[in-house]
Amino acid sequence: MKTLIIEDEKPSARRLSRLLAGMGVEVTTLLHSVRESIEWFGNNGHPDLIFLDIQLSDGLSFEIFEQIEVRSAIIFTTAYDEYALQAFKLNSIDYLLKPIDEEELQAAVTKYRSLVPRPQKMALDFDDIKKLLVNPLEREYKKRFTARVGQHLKIINAEDVECFYSENKGTYAATSEGRNYLLDTTLEHLESELDPRYFFRASRKFYININHIKDIVSYTNSRLQVKLNRFSGQDIIVSRERVKDFKLWLE
Repeated sequence: MKTLIIEDEKPSARRLSRLLAGMGVEVTTLLHSVRESIEWFGNNGHPDLIFLDIQLSDGLSFEIFEQIEVRSAIIFTTAYDEYALQAFKLNSIDYLLKPIDEEELQAAVTKYRSLVPRPQKMALDFDDIKKLLVNPLEREYKKRFTARVGQHLKIINAEDVECFYSENKGTYAATSEGRNYLLDTTLEHLESELDPRYFFRASRKFYININHIKDIVSYTNSRLQVKLNRFSGQDIIVSRERVKDFKLWLE
């Protein structure tokens, strides 16, 4: 997998490169400005994956796309959350806020790998990314899940799930009937299976269903607490970094 980092802060670029190396992702090139990036793309093939800072020393990285048709998958890395929607209009996989959390970085890499086609087509095609991320209404998302209950398999419709959550290294579906079912999956894997029109990742531990929200309450440190109709096992807190995207999702 050919990976590129575009980041104007060289210590941050080196740290990101080290973190990725620990996840088995080899970074082949480090670039530090809009101008340098445009020149590089003019003389090199497109990488499979780009980690892209938004505010570079000589402008916004979106300026690169005004001159170069980048056909790589992109994971944005930035200290600012106001560019999230603009970023997702491009062929982006994820949007990580600085300082980059290692677990969130791992989740983004896992998400990218889950989208990579089979071995005979190693590079992720731009049109594939557009179908998966830019036009979610055209995708087919998972409509039901199964959980083992004793010797039986329970069929759970996605629309009946108030939230998916992780606890004690397990992933559970909390349903509108007040039952919690252990699933054979992870929240990271669910990310590509849940319809983003209805499900939102409120935190590392929760995906919530918009149709089962009972109340939203202001919480400490500019966060929000979400209360669902039946689920009451844990407090569901929308992290400060996700509040803006959460409000946009509600509209």
